[in-house]
Amino acid sequence: MTTSNELRLLPWAGPDGKPCFLSTDDSDGHMSRLADTMESAQLGRATELLDQASGMLADVDTEPNDLRLLAKDLTGALRDTLRVATSRGHRLAAPE
Repeated sequence: MTTSNELRLLPWAGPDGKPCFLSTDDSDGHMSRLADTMESAQLGRATELLDQASGMLADVDTEPNDLRLLAKDLTGALRDTLRVATSRGHRLAAPE
């Protein structure tokens, strides 16, 4: 049986919002590649939002509703980025 520290935290949640895990030693398997692709897309989106936020915050004419939407999008991107960081941190080889 696979222990919890051998499970990969996937970059998406289940339908009920709970974390999803992958149990495999095959880092080149279909689900592992899908998770890698999703993580890359999530990190790319976070980078785009950060660039967008810098511009919007520098513009004194930015509307409050636009800032609220930006904050909502940034919150989601931060949640995704933290999930990726947690997943990758768990997969680092433990020192012997």
